[in-house]
Parts: sequence; structure tokens; C-alpha cells
Amino acid sequence: MKSQSKTIAYIDGANLHKGIKSLGWKLDYGRFRQWLSHRYGVGIAYLFIGMVSEYAGLYNYLQRSGFRVAFKEVIFDGDGKPKGNCDADLIVQAMRDSYDGAAEQAVLVTSDGDYTPLVKFLLEKKQFISILSPAPAKKCSILLKRTGAPIVYINDKKELLESQNEKAPDRDAPL
Repeated sequence: MKSQSKTIAYIDGANLHKGIKSLGWKLDYGRFRQWLSHRYGVGIAYLFIGMVSEYAGLYNYLQRSGFRVAFKEVIFDGDGKPKGNCDADLIVQAMRDSYDGAAEQAVLVTSDGDYTPLVKFLLEKKQFISILSPAPAKKCSILLKRTGAPIVYINDKKELLESQNEKAPDRDAPL
């Protein structure tokens, strides 16, 4: 891992969690962080998630695993489910890092087409490495595919990234 790497990963935490869960396996976030460092030279890995106090153990685990957790205040819908859409926060951070020179290269972890303008911008600036999609190819947004950016499907890396821990209470909470 490069200690002064200016490659930054921007991770839509809810999209990552839901995508992997839909595939029927659990992601080992520590392994995932190491893989980002070794495979893509990621120095900073932002993980954007909604803040729900009962998941403090999960947040601590993610930070110990090497992520910079960027919290979004959540609201609760009529069914009591937390809603904390982090898309705008992720985009603003990536744009800020690009303009400030903090990022020379970027990796985006999502399957959500809402990030298409960001991908196009970073491609134009020659600062984009790859989209890492937590969804299978048929469920990854066609808008992302149309950008021409390289896309790696995380499910193809399951043997490297799957959690071997059967019971991890503070890790199983939703993101």
C-alpha cells in the first residue's frame, strides 16, 4: 500500500451493503479495504452511510478497518426505517478532492446511475480508475455502463472478500 497515495475510493455504503446482501453473501470489510489498497493503490477510502446510533459497533469496526466513515443524518420513514441518502455528500466530496488536488485518481463503489455525471466528470479529468459494482452486471445501472468507464463486479471477487466469520453481531447491522 502506498502511504502517500492520492487514489481515493468513494463508497456508497448502503448500495454496497444491499448489493452484496442480495447476492447472498457477507462482505469482510477489512479484506475489502486491504484489497482496495493493494489492487487500486487506494490511500483514502471514504464510506458514506447514514448515522443510526444503535450501529455504533459497526461504525467502530469500519473505522478500525481503515475506512473514513462519512456520516449522513438520517430521518425515519413511516415504517420506522432509516433514510439517509448519501449520494450528494459523496459527489461533493469527490468534486472537492478533485479541485483541491487531494485526489489524482478515483475509484467509485456503487451500482447507482445517479453517479453518472460524477463518473463522466472524473473521466474527462483523467482521474478515474474504475467503478466497483456490488450488483451483478444485469443490475448495474445502464447509465454507468454507457459512460465507458471500466466496471469490476465485486461478486467476481467473492472468494477474496467474503466474510469467514459466521457470527459478527456488530458487523451485520445494515448500512
